Amino acid sequence: MPGPARAGRLDIADIVRAHRGALESIQRLTRPQKRVLTDIAQCRTALLGGHVDRCVACGYEHPAYNSCRNRHCPKCQALAQEQWIEARRARMLDTRHFHVVFTLPAELRPLAAFAPRVVYGALFTAVQRTLLEFGRRRLKATLGATLVLHTWTRDLRFHPHIHAIVTAGGLSTQRPRWCPTRRSFLFPVVAMARVFRAKMLGQLDGADRGRAFEGFDDFVDPQGFGRLMQRAAKPAWHVYSKPCFAKGRHVLAYLGRYTHRVGIANSRLLAVSERAVTFRTKQGRTETVAPTEFLRRFVMHVLPDGLHKIRHVGLYAPASAKRREQARACLGRPARRAPRLDWRARLAALTGRDLGVCPRCGGALTTTAVARCRDPPELVA
Repeated sequence: MPGPARAGRLDIADIVRAHRGALESIQRLTRPQKRVLTDIAQCRTALLGGHVDRCVACGYEHPAYNSCRNRHCPKCQALAQEQWIEARRARMLDTRHFHVVFTLPAELRPLAAFAPRVVYGALFTAVQRTLLEFGRRRLKATLGATLVLHTWTRDLRFHPHIHAIVTAGGLSTQRPRWCPTRRSFLFPVVAMARVFRAKMLGQLDGADRGRAFEGFDDFVDPQGFGRLMQRAAKPAWHVYSKPCFAKGRHVLAYLGRYTHRVGIANSRLLAVSERAVTFRTKQGRTETVAPTEFLRRFVMHVLPDGLHKIRHVGLYAPASAKRREQARACLGRPARRAPRLDWRARLAALTGRDLGVCPRCGGALTTTAVARCRDPPELVA
């Protein structure tokens, strides 16, 4: 059964529990989508077990239930984000970075919805090759970049795009020295968009020749793929670039906002009823939809199993440790390794609450495990 909810707090899990059946009656869900909805509905409830904290001094008791740890769950990302930032701290170069966004055009979104693993993989490859090629041609250097896939707009519509955090310069391909970009300019966005378009369409052409899009309705006609590529090539593709922060530690905090973000957080919910869900979008605007439509939009952004939404390329690739150290030496800024914290210490840093101390009297808390509701009963000897 669900754990105790905070008074007045709106939760996507409540929408899932109340309206999942209605959604499944009108739409067939994939296995990953079903698992995400199940995990969100059970997250931090007695169904997953947990523990009870008891104060030895005043008798205070507080139950705490386990998290589902699903990467699509809006309640499970804060701690995961901090753990990821800590792991990346030693790899991040302490230099200026740019934030670049590569957007898939509207003409290709139906294809992405049909074959997300193939199209998202092509998108990552096209972005990676575009950035590294511009670095080699214009700077004669290897850049470092972290790529993060997002598939939503603020109103939860389908809008695949990649956020790239890119070093403002790179390690020379000729001799060990740092080649910086201009302070407020990475590369011309129009030129990047053209190269990105060519590489993305090339990736899709290869996938089509490998029969990756079999079953897609628009390609029943043998000329369907060619017509789609012609339509997609006509409009200008969008690449957006802006300077990020000057220091690596600030870049990590900035990047963390993108790496573990899900389509919508509980904090954006404004009102929930049997007939409508109202949530904040952007610039003070709101959106109101039926609960089943809200869930339909939400599950559109469930990624295929095994697809990594974060990738590191160039100097930030796992295999580039030696060149990354050369770049760090050229910059004259050694890596700063923060002390590793266990999950309790990290949670205390996030929330300001020490989980080992009673909030009522300040005494010590003892912890007793609570079995999951679905666990079988213990055998009696």
